[in-house]
Formats: sequence, C-alpha cells, structure tokens
Amino acid sequence: MATSITVLDRLKMELNNKDYYSDDAYTIYLSENNLTATDTYAAATMKKQLFQTVYDVLDSLANNLDLFRSIETEFTTTGQAYQYLQKRLDDIEKKILAIPDSTGTTESQFNFMYHN
Repeated sequence: MATSITVLDRLKMELNNKDYYSDDAYTIYLSENNLTATDTYAAATMKKQLFQTVYDVLDSLANNLDLFRSIETEFTTTGQAYQYLQKRLDDIEKKILAIPDSTGTTESQFNFMYHN
C-alpha cells in the first residue's frame, strides 16, 4: 500500500520536523528549487531538488545560529552548533552530488584544474 505525501511534508521529514521557519517560508525555498509544496512527492524525480532545498534551509540557519540553537537545544555552545550544522551540510551536499541529474550523470566534487 503506497502512501502519498506532499513535497512540503517530505521536506519537514528531512528537517526532522523542526519548525525552523513557517510553512510559507518553506514553500518559498521549495519554489526556488522548482518544487511545489502541495504536489505529491515523487522521489524518482524530486529527490535532488528536495535535498537542495534542505541544504538551502540549513545553510540559512548557518547564518542565524541563534535561531538554530533556540530550536536544537542539545548544543551548549555556538561552536558546537556550527560544527554540527557544517557536517550536516557536507553530508547533504554529498547526497546531492550522488544523485544523477536529468541526463543520467552524477556531478563530481572534483573539477579539472588544468585544461589544454
């Protein structure tokens, strides 16, 4: 039995159901990555864009650690919160790069330094 879920609800799941921002703000982040909050989530075609949205939300929190720490209470220092957030961003970036784009190729973290 397949269960359908909206794109907004799937985004919230990836963010561990933390209320960093309002649904309206999440909807804006989703639309910036060509996703519609009320659409039914389809992993096969939306996964990369969803992870990019998660990355964007967490990246914005890296610029507002006070907001992040007010919701994530297990961090006693700003440094701990920042380190956790940076690790999470790195992990998400790796996931994004591992997902094939519409041409079926994956991106690489490595670029040619020299080209003839």
